[in-house]
Amino acid sequence: MKRWFWIIAFYGALLGLGWGVGHLLPDIAGLETSDGDDTGMPPMVWVTAVIYFLASAVPFVPGAEIGLGLMSTFGDQIAALVYITMVGALSLAYLAGRLCPPAVLARIFAAIHMQKASNLVARSAQMTLSERRDYLAAQFPNRLAPNLLRYRYLALGVALNIPGNSLIGGGGGLAMLAGMSRLYSLPGFLLTVLIAVAPIPFLVILLGYHP
Repeated sequence: MKRWFWIIAFYGALLGLGWGVGHLLPDIAGLETSDGDDTGMPPMVWVTAVIYFLASAVPFVPGAEIGLGLMSTFGDQIAALVYITMVGALSLAYLAGRLCPPAVLARIFAAIHMQKASNLVARSAQMTLSERRDYLAAQFPNRLAPNLLRYRYLALGVALNIPGNSLIGGGGGLAMLAGMSRLYSLPGFLLTVLIAVAPIPFLVILLGYHP
């Protein structure tokens, strides 16, 4: 019970962190919401987009919650930008995992005191492709593992939409692991992300939500 208490508390803290950062980013970037302004987004919104882009590409950062916070602040006027930025951030994380030497990534994470991410990268760097597959298969019941590997794109899309997935690496961490595993092709990954990230931003746009 004590362990579950701390897991739930940590999960709640991640949600609160993401939501809070989503509301604070406009203030940090000097943004202000304006009523009746049809001239488009303020120029400094791009500063927020860059901050959000970089943060969402980092493993264990609650990027989805930050995006929700931004959309709750600006509504449908920023939903499309949140969608594009998240897709770009996940693609960057995937490419980092696919192209950057794991030892370099591990040192970077260690340097910024993200030891959990550093250990994860270092551990996977010592595995061959078949060992990575075996490692992933070992994380699930035997009857479930073959289906997860066979339908890995669907599994990734579902994982990206699980509330609180920051506990398992967040969008950035999942995308980076997808790249490092070499189990996902770039076109297949992009298509998966384009679909997986779409529901909430598109719903905000269709509903015409205004804070």
